[in-house]
Amino acid sequence: MVAALAGSADAWTLPRASSGHIESVVGLGPAAHGWESNQLTRADAYSDVVQALSTRLAAAAVDRNGRSAAPEQRVRLLHWSPKNALRVPFLAKAFPAARFVYVYRDPAEALERIVDGWRSGRYVTYPELPGWDGPPWSFLLTPGWRELPHDDLAAVAADQWRRSVDQLLDDLAAIPGDRWCVASHDRVVDPASAAAEVQRVCSFCELDADFPFEAVGRTSTVEPAEPVDPADIARVLPVVAAAADRARDMFARPPTIPSSSSAPPKQPEHAFSSLSTTNLAPLLRRLGVTPILTTYQSGRLIAVRAEGNSVNTHFRMFPSPMGVAIRRGRLALGTKRSVWEFRNVPAVAAKIPPAGSHDACFLPAQCHVTGDIAIHEMAYIGEELWVVNTRFSCLATLDRDHSFRPRWRPPFVSGLAPQDRCHLNGMAVVDDEVRFVTALGVSDEAGGWRENKAHGGVIVDVRSGEIVTHGLSMPHSPRWHDGRLWVLESGEGRLCTVDAVNGGRETVAEVPGFARGLAFAGHLAFIGLSQVRERLFGGIPISVRLDESERACGLWVVDTRSGATVAFLRFEGAVQEVFDVQLLHGIRFPELVEPEADLTGSSYVLPDEALADVQH
Repeated sequence: MVAALAGSADAWTLPRASSGHIESVVGLGPAAHGWESNQLTRADAYSDVVQALSTRLAAAAVDRNGRSAAPEQRVRLLHWSPKNALRVPFLAKAFPAARFVYVYRDPAEALERIVDGWRSGRYVTYPELPGWDGPPWSFLLTPGWRELPHDDLAAVAADQWRRSVDQLLDDLAAIPGDRWCVASHDRVVDPASAAAEVQRVCSFCELDADFPFEAVGRTSTVEPAEPVDPADIARVLPVVAAAADRARDMFARPPTIPSSSSAPPKQPEHAFSSLSTTNLAPLLRRLGVTPILTTYQSGRLIAVRAEGNSVNTHFRMFPSPMGVAIRRGRLALGTKRSVWEFRNVPAVAAKIPPAGSHDACFLPAQCHVTGDIAIHEMAYIGEELWVVNTRFSCLATLDRDHSFRPRWRPPFVSGLAPQDRCHLNGMAVVDDEVRFVTALGVSDEAGGWRENKAHGGVIVDVRSGEIVTHGLSMPHSPRWHDGRLWVLESGEGRLCTVDAVNGGRETVAEVPGFARGLAFAGHLAFIGLSQVRERLFGGIPISVRLDESERACGLWVVDTRSGATVAFLRFEGAVQEVFDVQLLHGIRFPELVEPEADLTGSSYVLPDEALADVQH
């Protein structure tokens, strides 16, 4: 694609000898980051670094005739490198006018070329990489490379492709949609479509497209070092399956192409970006936990995983994910119309390269269609899954013959109706029994809780039906921990304890957001924060205490002994709301497989007695 675009009269490129121009700037090479990876973030875009890089790029740039730019001349530079898949946030901040083109290629073809590139030695990037005993390192340096098998190039290639594509898609989703588009490698190498594809990308990049172009063809002019065994590629395809699905989904999006004859497209909000305190990853490793968050507003379930000294926000897409329940190797997720249950299959986790990197793999086991019942929190009680059915103002369980089976409703709700009368939302489990629930109001009318949402919240004792405490501001996430009842008074941005006998409340901590989603690890509370939607949350106390710029969305870790914040992960852009927070205890780096992922189709769970009959 770069060779094609370089034919434009408006395009400037860099000689191959200048391929290390970004890493040659002090602070931008992997050595400056402890050889962790080629990843660069917004935090790396210091003004002096950007100035030094801009100067070097301008000095090295040449046009299609090989002429250098005149001093102070503005150029439209094409910069191609696989390493850029790990640099989008840095480049987007350093060069606000930059546009990004992701050239999509079939994963099997890409893996074959990567393996061949390693074998040939033509793409060596770090001949003497500290800590690597395999062949000279080729292509980009991905996070976690130290754990890769030195003698399995197919596994190395799959890990490079998966990690770089996952990171690239995350980062592209975090910048305005009119700054990036997706191009097709297949269309560029096909004579019937090449010219149209190149002209489309030129239009997106605002390059002159009036130049002759012919497809280069699919066959490389360089003979492979040795034939790549198709079985090796087939063996590692399940590793990249989830990332490949995401890439295909993104490729299906219509490209954003500015038009001079129409108004400029409206820039969408950022879809996803995050930053965290440097101590969060070590804290997660020490505790041996992985936080699981749901962000229904952006359609993501997020596993917050420690990867080296960094935090890996690993997300999976679901329609309006809400409550999460975890128990003995099972994970349940409530979505807009269904409840999905996943089963941890360690045997599959052990096969996800690099070897030993994943300590859990949650595969889809079954799905129950509930209809749109506005499911909120969920919990396993014994072997039963209980759910907060907000639309029908009740607690419910699931069985194969019904959408749901009502089990309890507040005494002030007279009957079942899909009217969200009190906005029942959370439940606390004590000794394997649902004991307390939260609601935003005492009402028996459709949407009646909205009239006094700022201070109408209650906690109800499920056994007696009595109100434990009232006057709360939009309470959520009741929990029983360390012999005490805890709750998030969301409208105040507070973590509180409640005396279950007399209803007395004590504030433990204030946090900078609408607090919703709570889990504990010893004396540490993991709290989800959301920004405030004025349409629904306007007029509540936190919107007065904090202005819009001060309200955060993310995961806050609070010491319950002092109320102090000890670490946080903050989301930016269109991820503005978190609903649930749960912890996977004893699991440090899990995978959760989406129902339609290729890995779901190629993984089978059989009873032990059947394994002896399996033929290999």
